[in-house]
Amino acid sequence: MLKRDKERIVAELAQELGSADTLIVADYRGLTNKQLESLRDRLLEHGARFRIVKNTLTRRAAEEAGAEALLVMLEGPTAIAFIESGGDPAAVAKALAATAKETNVLTMRGGLLEGMSLSGDEVDRLATLPPTDVLRGQLVGAIVAPLTQLLGLISAPLRDLQGVLDARIEQLGGTSADAEVPEASEASAAMDEADAEHTEQTDKTDKTDEQDLGDSASAESPDNQEE
Repeated sequence: MLKRDKERIVAELAQELGSADTLIVADYRGLTNKQLESLRDRLLEHGARFRIVKNTLTRRAAEEAGAEALLVMLEGPTAIAFIESGGDPAAVAKALAATAKETNVLTMRGGLLEGMSLSGDEVDRLATLPPTDVLRGQLVGAIVAPLTQLLGLISAPLRDLQGVLDARIEQLGGTSADAEVPEASEASAAMDEADAEHTEQTDKTDKTDEQDLGDSASAESPDNQEE
């Protein structure tokens, strides 16, 4: 391989290693070309590119990219699954684990998960996790459930308080209406009684005035004096 070709490969690998937050390193020794192609297709479905690399060039690229954690994983025939930002790390690990189980030759050496170094055993455990969508759903459920319970605890006293207030308002409204009716009746009766007394007093006054006028007329009449 020409020097310029090696430099080009190192630059490409350094760029891939620098931009990939999540990747898995595997020993592909023993896999046939057909098995490798099948594995590539399965990994593409989960957002990962499977690339066979030379350790000497990959070490240089890892040093340039600041991914020194990969240096201990570059021993023997090496392949790297570069997981894109929209890929599913758990699904990629499952696909690798399934191939390892089917062929008995593929071995996980480790990897990076969101920049954090993983051992081979940790990659195996990653393969046992549910898919990303399921994990997100479980996370949302874990977050929402306490909030729902809290909302229920807050809402219950408010509903109870509203019920008490409504009952009290209804009670006060009924009492007030009942109280107003007798008061109105009593007031009306009092007014009627006052009118009757006033009428009676007026009649008495009128009679007295008529009597006084009659007596006065009798005293002043000439005919009566002559008789």
